Amino acid sequence: MPVFKEVAVYEGLFAREAVHGVVVYGEQPDVPGAPGLRRPAGYRGHFYIRGGYHRHDFRNGNEHFLHDALYQLVQMEMQRRKNTGRSHNCCSPFSAKLKCGDCGEYFGSKVWHSNSKYKRTIWQCNAKFKGESKCATSHLYEQRIKELFLEALGILMENRKEIIGDCRAVMETLADCGSIDTEMEAVSSEMEVTAGLIQKLVDENATRKLDQHDYRKKYDGYASRYAALESRMDSLKKERERKGIQYDIFNGFLAGLSETVELPVDFNEKLFHRLVDYATVYPDGRMVFTFRNGVEVSTEI
Repeated sequence: MPVFKEVAVYEGLFAREAVHGVVVYGEQPDVPGAPGLRRPAGYRGHFYIRGGYHRHDFRNGNEHFLHDALYQLVQMEMQRRKNTGRSHNCCSPFSAKLKCGDCGEYFGSKVWHSNSKYKRTIWQCNAKFKGESKCATSHLYEQRIKELFLEALGILMENRKEIIGDCRAVMETLADCGSIDTEMEAVSSEMEVTAGLIQKLVDENATRKLDQHDYRKKYDGYASRYAALESRMDSLKKERERKGIQYDIFNGFLAGLSETVELPVDFNEKLFHRLVDYATVYPDGRMVFTFRNGVEVSTEI
């Protein structure tokens, strides 16, 4: 039986539809056209990944491949929210995106006048009423956040061609992992040699009467060497993975910026997620958007 591990749920994050990240292991196909992909009973409207290659989106019982760019967006968002060290149950595109410039906490959503025609969704610092001193940042209406994003986007678009050129240059550098791959091959070869020396020493100790002090000294030396190589290999893999993640971030940013040719545009959750890393709300009435390419744009609340 395959093992299903649910890794995240983003209801309404993209196109206001449920997207569930599920890793699927096993070889029991029951999905047409997708060998090895199996949909568990009771799951509907889910996003599946098998071995990192098959990317399907089940929405309302209809199966179709999910675009790689959307797959990368989901994976990056899962990792970003995981890195915050906090749980996030809100399905809004602003969840874990708005930071308080006073205390550093994230903003959370609240519904005002939920049972009346004046119902509105507002966002305020989650730590606003915690502790002895009240957080000085003001609350924000959700519609105002959307307006401020579009305002910041307009400012960003003033240097659109230059930014696109810079992004492509950065992506070219990030895509070049030649030196890392070369060192990984060298370290891997040295690990094999060291492992062979350890095994040879162990076998020799089992068949011959060796001085145990010398044996232990040699063994510890080989073991330390192998551990150092293993640590270096782990660092190289993480560096390669980091470059890959950064490449995907810039790729999504570039795609969003390239598709936005003319202004004004309507607020789009997918575009917001592709372009914005986070936004910081300050007590002086500023909201500063930090875009995924590192550029900061300040707006007035």
